Amino acid sequence: MQKMEHHRSSNGPRGFRVQAPLVESASCYCKVDSGLKTVAEARKFVPGSKLCIQPDINPNAHKSKTSRRERTRVQPPLLPGLPDDLAIACLIRVPRAEHRKLRLVCKRWCRLLAGNYFYSLRKSLGMAEEWVYVIKRDRDGKISWNAFDPVYQIWQPLPPVPREYSGALGFGCAVLSGCHLYLFGGKDPLRGSMRLVIFYSVRTNKWHRAPDMLRKRHFFGSCVINNCLYVAGGECEGIQRTLRSAEVYDPNKNRWSFISDMSTAMVPFIGVVYDGKWFLKGLGSHREVMSEAYDPETSTWTPISDGMVAGWRNPSISLDGHLYALDCRDGCKLRVYDEASDTWNKFIDSKLHQGSSHALEAAALVPLNGKLCIVRNNMSVSLVDVSSPDKRVESNPHLWENIAGRGHLRTLVTNILSSIAGRGLKSHIVHCQVLQA
Repeated sequence: MQKMEHHRSSNGPRGFRVQAPLVESASCYCKVDSGLKTVAEARKFVPGSKLCIQPDINPNAHKSKTSRRERTRVQPPLLPGLPDDLAIACLIRVPRAEHRKLRLVCKRWCRLLAGNYFYSLRKSLGMAEEWVYVIKRDRDGKISWNAFDPVYQIWQPLPPVPREYSGALGFGCAVLSGCHLYLFGGKDPLRGSMRLVIFYSVRTNKWHRAPDMLRKRHFFGSCVINNCLYVAGGECEGIQRTLRSAEVYDPNKNRWSFISDMSTAMVPFIGVVYDGKWFLKGLGSHREVMSEAYDPETSTWTPISDGMVAGWRNPSISLDGHLYALDCRDGCKLRVYDEASDTWNKFIDSKLHQGSSHALEAAALVPLNGKLCIVRNNMSVSLVDVSSPDKRVESNPHLWENIAGRGHLRTLVTNILSSIAGRGLKSHIVHCQVLQA
């Protein structure tokens, strides 16, 4: 265990820091945290860019010989009989699945887990866990979501999506700072296109408000580059229906700014960040298929029509400098883009065809613990080890693993019964992201 020392900050509460080499790595990973207000508590709340908020640490909390006056001021220890630094060293090792219970123990534990320091320390020590968050639309058009814990292979409950997005269409979804999931824009069935931006924090397990976008839009493209959120194109009700405008949100500055307009108006249906650029493919004003690439260094858009775009299919993802895409409806095959030949080549064939129904359709491809994670509409999950030199599934059974956690089988049975009844499965996944905590 790393040696820890107590200190009192000159401009804040008592805390502790980990000595080198962890002082730098224990800095704040999520800029927005102190004083967050939930969506229900504030109609418009602009979060600030605060420095890392360390927990209240009392180095004398474990000592019994203190004056009566001091005992009234001193907080109880995090764990009886232990200094707070050792107590935190124990708490950061608790599995993420139990963090919801830890917040309920007492106010000090709740504040500890809601601050940056707890998760910064978990990340610096390699203890942070990644979960898959799936946002789904049911047959009635309502939005719901769940989190998949790959360690226990179960779906964890989450607080309901705010009412503004309970039935919205064409909204964006992205992750900033690794632990904040943003929902933005979209079209409300009653109010039309929105500029609204909200985010869910894994530390507080609540939804919070962020600054609105500069332009109302829905069915647009979005991506994250250097922890900044980019949006472009889409539609907006009015005379100028298809949009060319684009904008970026910087969480450090906590504001949106316009960037260069796209070459032509577009409604994107697929996008990926590859080789430092943002590639978009969509429909133009006259419903023609078109593609563009944005370079954030020069803030310029360039039309593209090479082999990468021609053979590009959704879902796709960029991981460790390689661009991957699924090659069958249920995600049983994987292709990789070869930049030298400007072609898409066969990469891995799982030999495990799931079926061609809408329920089994692969809806998302996301990175999870260094592997590619395929998520289907029936909530089944497959993990692909793209780093393995042996690409034959027959000789490498761990190359392609189909996970059947609790909830998957129940969903599959529901889908089968629904198909027998003639109704079919109308629910589908609209967004899928990975958050770390």
